[in-house]
Amino acid sequence: MSGEKKRNMKILTVSDIHGSSAYCRLLCDRIDEFDPDVVLLLGDLLYHGPRNALPDGYDPARTAKLLNAYADRIIAVKGNCDSEVDSLMLDFPLIPDFSLLIADDTRIYISHGHKFGAEEHFPMKNGSFFLSGHTHVPDLTEKDGVVFMNPGSVSIPKKSSCRSYMTYSGGVFCWRELDGGNVYKRYEK
Repeated sequence: MSGEKKRNMKILTVSDIHGSSAYCRLLCDRIDEFDPDVVLLLGDLLYHGPRNALPDGYDPARTAKLLNAYADRIIAVKGNCDSEVDSLMLDFPLIPDFSLLIADDTRIYISHGHKFGAEEHFPMKNGSFFLSGHTHVPDLTEKDGVVFMNPGSVSIPKKSSCRSYMTYSGGVFCWRELDGGNVYKRYEK
């Protein structure tokens, strides 16, 4: 189909919601504004975990309901705090360990980060991207020809980081503040 412009895939990536319906509601506002083709959930969706304080608005059932509204667009990997009981509340599967998405001829691997990351990873093609959460700290690391990215956490940010998520469109990854969606960091492939 000559003359037809190729549409770029739009992706929104989030990690470590930890059952906060208050911050998940803000996230839903950002999803509605950005209108992504795919929402990548990098684990630790409903339970706060024993090492974390209860996040504001802790309500796992309400958080599940909010996320389920986007089930047809979600690809989710299981985090270290996600359980079988959690998955029964979700209308989308929690994929163990990792998944792969091909977007705009780019390989994007996703994992929670507690098993795989920049330090421990499987062989990947040069030019690939690996998105993971787990640390609650936004990050960008290039290693072995792969770009490793962490969107941070929407509910329990650590190391003085803000509540954040990431978007991808037109070959550009953007780290955004949950409150308002302002871009604070960019990476162009």
